[in-house]
Amino acid sequence: MDELLDAIAALVSLVSPEKVQAVATRVRQTEASKAAMVLSSVVGTPVASTVVEQLAAAWQNTKVGSDELASMLLAASHVYTKAASEQSTELVWTGPTTPFVSARRTEQALLQVINSAEQSLFITSFVAYDVSTIVKALNAANDRGVNITMLLESSQNHGGSINIDVIGKMRGLVPGAQLYAWSDKIGDFVDGRVHAKVAVADKVSCFITSANLTGYAMEKNMEAGVLIAGGSVPGVLADHLVSLLQTKVIQPV
Repeated sequence: MDELLDAIAALVSLVSPEKVQAVATRVRQTEASKAAMVLSSVVGTPVASTVVEQLAAAWQNTKVGSDELASMLLAASHVYTKAASEQSTELVWTGPTTPFVSARRTEQALLQVINSAEQSLFITSFVAYDVSTIVKALNAANDRGVNITMLLESSQNHGGSINIDVIGKMRGLVPGAQLYAWSDKIGDFVDGRVHAKVAVADKVSCFITSANLTGYAMEKNMEAGVLIAGGSVPGVLADHLVSLLQTKVIQPV
């Protein structure tokens, strides 16, 4: 049965719901022993044909009837389509590219999250400087009423690890943002640093990346990340960041 379920999952993730409907209709009209020959003409690509052949082979090794398999196909297709519409995940990459993989650029992904925010925006970064496009987008978000919270690494003069006051610089660049630092580090976290680089908008979308808020990270460095829209991850991440604020793990500066 697992082999059949795997074949169903492979098919519904590869072809359109309309094609799955066509396959299910044909399944109701045939028997397992004849499925390989009958179903191959329903799909149009070699890859899809291979998956259909795997489905037919797996079906023959079960006692599942035609109507039951057709219903399984339709149910799986519905669940897959619904899940895909509720959450999307995109690869984000800055640096050398190849012809084999298509990915969003870091700056594009970060601007998308910032520009999509309607109520709240939480951003964390180790350092932040030389990012005029990001600063402009943050100020525009503030102007439209978005509550902006930023967690940045403190300077050495303020108990942190970097030799520039990025928090002070950001206060001047985005005066409407609420700025926080991780100052009281106890136990296992002594000497820890704010190394997380994330942006979350309205608990609806988030960008998780290796990139700091710097010009080099946006344009020159080799950086990787994921852009997530919908689903549970943005909300869970936003709740965690707000909880750090509410429990005073991070402090306003």
